[in-house]
Amino acid sequence: MVTSRPDTLWFTRCPVPTATGIAADQGWLAAEFAADGIAVRSLQESGAGDVRGEHFRHRLATLFREGGNVPALWARSGGAPTRLVGLTWIEERQVIVARPGSGIEGPDDLKGRRLAIPHRAIEIDFWRAMALRGFDGALRQAGLSLDAAVPVDLDGDVPGQWEAELTALREGRVDAVYTKGAVAVEAAARHGAEVAIDLDSFADRRSRVNNGTPRPITVDQRLLDDHPDLVVRFLAVLLGAADWAADRPAEVARILQDETGSGPAGVAGAYRGDYHRGLHAGLDDGRLTLLAEQEEFLRRHGFHDTPVDVTTWADPAPLAEARALVPRLPFIAQEQS
Repeated sequence: MVTSRPDTLWFTRCPVPTATGIAADQGWLAAEFAADGIAVRSLQESGAGDVRGEHFRHRLATLFREGGNVPALWARSGGAPTRLVGLTWIEERQVIVARPGSGIEGPDDLKGRRLAIPHRAIEIDFWRAMALRGFDGALRQAGLSLDAAVPVDLDGDVPGQWEAELTALREGRVDAVYTKGAVAVEAAARHGAEVAIDLDSFADRRSRVNNGTPRPITVDQRLLDDHPDLVVRFLAVLLGAADWAADRPAEVARILQDETGSGPAGVAGAYRGDYHRGLHAGLDDGRLTLLAEQEEFLRRHGFHDTPVDVTTWADPAPLAEARALVPRLPFIAQEQS
């Protein structure tokens, strides 16, 4: 339990567009709780080495996490006492890349092809899960399953994101690689890979259900039980940050360069259109249904064992209360005055 008022709130996020990352960059999370004498710290900061692994395990009672659903579902399945308090959906350039002249131009062209499936020696191999789910999403557009192609296991424990997969593609050991996000845009260009299938182009959102779509915001049940006001206020700051971002694409792009570790070209290539207007969390039935489909896929492929009932895991009350607080946030009220 977290009976006494905590002196520190922790947060963690993935290197992608998140309201958490924007709020941290602008100093709004620290400002919100400063008068309470509560420090707000990131697991990504240099002095957090002893708790950094909680980004995956989420057994730190005062942690807020906005990140991929593969670790979040794995942690919940393994007994972590978390609650799902929000889901976002942000398009972030999910594509299948291939060598020039490969002949792969659509989902049906993946039939019989060698697909790059990385394996990394980490607690929960979300990289492998992303590849499997990405190819599954493409193949289903042609009425096919993963069985229609040839998975090629790769040692993913090499420096650099996507390097193992893209090196195997360049060397002709695989025919196709699933990639997503800003770093992947730049990595694919370095390796001479071309977009063969753009998953973002399909009207069916199920083709893009993956680790980051939808992306959960989770908190510990103990913090929610003992100090619900802190959870509500934290979520209010995230909603306010999403409001602020909606009219500032250039500022969001700058923040994303820091968050993702990529340059302007990578951010521009990965995050297109009005993505900066879609950072708001919600718990509508549509997002919950897509997350439930992801949970079933991950369990079927052995990423976790105990089923996670997404509906009972979700608690919509804190987010609903948080919406009422947004107009009172200093950085929002100042803009409205």
